[in-house]
Amino acid sequence: MSQQSVRDDLAARAPDLSVIVTEASTATVQLAAEVHGCEPGQIAKTLCIRVNGEVLLLVTRGDARLDNAKSKQAFGGRPRMLGAEEVEQLTSHKVGGVCPFGLPSPLPIYLDASLKIYDEVIPAGGDTHSSVKLTVARLAELCGDKWVDACQPPLPLTAVEGADIA
Repeated sequence: MSQQSVRDDLAARAPDLSVIVTEASTATVQLAAEVHGCEPGQIAKTLCIRVNGEVLLLVTRGDARLDNAKSKQAFGGRPRMLGAEEVEQLTSHKVGGVCPFGLPSPLPIYLDASLKIYDEVIPAGGDTHSSVKLTVARLAELCGDKWVDACQPPLPLTAVEGADIA
């Protein structure tokens, strides 16, 4: 049903986009990157968090981590990740397929600035075997165009102390 809610949402708001269904699992950033032949950062993961009693979604690049200091500044409080059961209840999507599309009721959606280095990203499509490929600009348009700086992207290899850069 969750994938269908994404299909229905896209049909109504973005009929030019479609859900890509794959035989292989896309449940993790690494698996999704392998399936789609892209770098992990291009997988747009959707985090479901609670800040000061309010639940919100944060879409960020797949290889970024939620940064407590940045997110506290961005949202005005310390973020708490929701458990899998509550995520599914609020989004209709199981963990591994959570995306900002096809939600049963509106939730505030924010996009992390770390996504801006990509032209195209691939969020999940409602379940662990589906995705949606779209431009970052289109993602922003469909999600309300609210940007924050709440995540820490990975450091480049040249910045990692002791990295062997041969």
